[in-house]
Amino acid sequence: MTATRDEWDLPISEAQLTRLTRDMEAAHRETLPVMRAGAVDLAAEIRDRAAVGDGGPRNAGRRRFLIGAGAAATALALAACSGKDTSSAKSSATPSGSASAASSPYTGDLKVVALAVALENQAVGAYQAALGAAKAGKLGTVPPAVATFVTTAMAQHTDHAKAWNAVLTGAGKSAITGVPLSNQAATTAALGKAASVGDVAKLALQLEDQAAQTYLFATYNVTSAAGIATAASIAPVEAMHAAILNFVLGQYPVPDDFLPTDKAANPALLTV
Repeated sequence: MTATRDEWDLPISEAQLTRLTRDMEAAHRETLPVMRAGAVDLAAEIRDRAAVGDGGPRNAGRRRFLIGAGAAATALALAACSGKDTSSAKSSATPSGSASAASSPYTGDLKVVALAVALENQAVGAYQAALGAAKAGKLGTVPPAVATFVTTAMAQHTDHAKAWNAVLTGAGKSAITGVPLSNQAATTAALGKAASVGDVAKLALQLEDQAAQTYLFATYNVTSAAGIATAASIAPVEAMHAAILNFVLGQYPVPDDFLPTDKAANPALLTV
């Protein structure tokens, strides 16, 4: 089955998209226990640091192991979902961003956590807007399988945001409920101009690529072992979102040797 509006067609069958969405949900469910446990450990680690000072030497060995094994494995897993021929991920890469807030209650690894929540909330909002536009008839006929994918991906982003917010509140900071990102206005404007499912899919792919690459960048750059583990557990699911959107756009996601980080978001995007 295909849906057509302004010459846009769903390149794969609804049955194929449904199977991909089910696989994506299964992967998400498998990562939930690790993600939630990692978030609890991260909050505890941050509280310990606040109480006794930075435990760099105490955690260095574990962190090196996670970077060497966990992060490398994550890079390979993400590469399998990527559809672009780009260079290897490097810890020295500088993620994209703009002006940061003058002061923020989120510092150190907590700033990366706050960025993660904001990115997840941004994705949830984008998918909500897409569903609203579809319901209003602004995107033409939307195949049920597409709507199911959008609903499923939105729920997964909500789960990720809850896990990261639990880290913030567990560390005594305020949860982030909105989208405090300097690029949010532009994202909202672009979504408002979308006239087809294809237009929305292109915008969603940009957000999913950014999220996946930000998490990969985090595995190489945060100082917390638990933070590395949490990011590494979420990143492959974000990459699956991107891979499926590539299929929806008729772009076969040919694997890269390594996922890049050139689209990773910089904490400077945060406006809190």
